Amino acid sequence: MQSSPPSSTQSTPLVIGTRGSPLALAQSKHVRDCLAAVHALAADGIELEVIRTSGDMIRDRPLAEAGGKGLFTKEIEEALIAGAIDLAVHSAKDMPTMLPPGLVIAAVLPREDARDVFISRKAKTLAQLPRGATVGTASLRRQALVKRLRDDLAVVPLRGNVETRLRKLAAGEVDAIVLALAGLKRLGLAGAATTVIPVDDFLPAVGQGIIAIEARGDDERALALLAAVNHADTAAALTAERAFLTPIAGHATVAAGRLRFHGLIAKPDGSDVLETQRQGAVGDAVRLGAEAGRELKQRAGADFFAPV
Repeated sequence: MQSSPPSSTQSTPLVIGTRGSPLALAQSKHVRDCLAAVHALAADGIELEVIRTSGDMIRDRPLAEAGGKGLFTKEIEEALIAGAIDLAVHSAKDMPTMLPPGLVIAAVLPREDARDVFISRKAKTLAQLPRGATVGTASLRRQALVKRLRDDLAVVPLRGNVETRLRKLAAGEVDAIVLALAGLKRLGLAGAATTVIPVDDFLPAVGQGIIAIEARGDDERALALLAAVNHADTAAALTAERAFLTPIAGHATVAAGRLRFHGLIAKPDGSDVLETQRQGAVGDAVRLGAEAGRELKQRAGADFFAPV
């Protein structure tokens, strides 16, 4: 018979599962510090457990070909289900739409800037790149949006963490890259951005800029601790975005109890783009996101994502 979980981390350390990349560790340390501050706990009573994921191990092909979303969360979620860790810290944009049974997004921290940035030594903006220039990205969303704006550019696969991509750009492997501003800020590298791209020109990925904390749905101890750090407006925005259920881009904002949602789907080559918007009460986040997804799915038809 298993004993009940302790009511605080003082008797048993709280263990956070995380990837080992510099960004993942920075995010997990931020979560640890928030929990320690809110609950007046010693930071050393909250441990970080580094777990290598499938996404970290697959280096020879684009992640979309290997299974896409979930490759950066699978092994961490398995450890959470097994009880080896108490919490899992993720970039929300890496999380699959459907979570494994028994797991929940128990809290999210306030959203960092959700915009993407353009980085290049050859141009100030995407529009100013010379014809035929190469843009490196591992994201189908960024590929589609780059090609939508500049179909003459060559988009090439570029894997690796933020620092690796910046090094590859500096080495001349590509002429430009597009990265999330949130990650650069959390790593203290915001100064690397050449230009911040407006949201309306380059819609972010679902969950971009949000740190999500996953827990077991029946772990009362973890859920109680996390409730105190959850940011309600960010949680509502993420709820709408995840309800959108499309593979390209979705972004929600919340102000004065109202939620605005903008969703987009695009062919990988950027040749066809469909967009929609919704607004309504924060409490209708799921409905707003789901309705937007259904609308675009109906408008797109069955062959929208077929190879061109």
